[in-house]
Amino acid sequence: MSDAKTCPCGSGALFSSCCEPIISGAIAPSAEALMRSRYSAYASGCWNYLRQSWHPDTRPSKVTPTDTCWLGLSIVKATEDSVEFIAGFREGSKVMSLHETSRFAKDGAHWRYLDGSCDICEAGRNSPCPCGSSLKTKRCCGKL
Repeated sequence: MSDAKTCPCGSGALFSSCCEPIISGAIAPSAEALMRSRYSAYASGCWNYLRQSWHPDTRPSKVTPTDTCWLGLSIVKATEDSVEFIAGFREGSKVMSLHETSRFAKDGAHWRYLDGSCDICEAGRNSPCPCGSSLKTKRCCGKL
């Protein structure tokens, strides 16, 4: 991504001053900042970072790249060590919604993703688009 691009995490800040430094090795100041950087990493294909940002107790042996197109992120609630969020994504012609509550734990000075519980469903045509635009899915990401 170039320096002039808005961060995929939905903060409104530039990627170069938001999630990119964390993806490049800076310490995330909070669980929410780590979660946002992980979303941005999924959206931009930073697979090594995703594995590295997992807590060692739950880290998979590898993170496999996907063709998922991430559409947007909305934070529902954040506490010191958990973040509830909704992320919209497209797989093929389907617009989907991932509603997850992620848990995080410190590993030394670093926040790491521990685990999460999630619900994935197809976005209804007349439901709010999971990209966060406030439009109905059929008028937004569901347009073909």
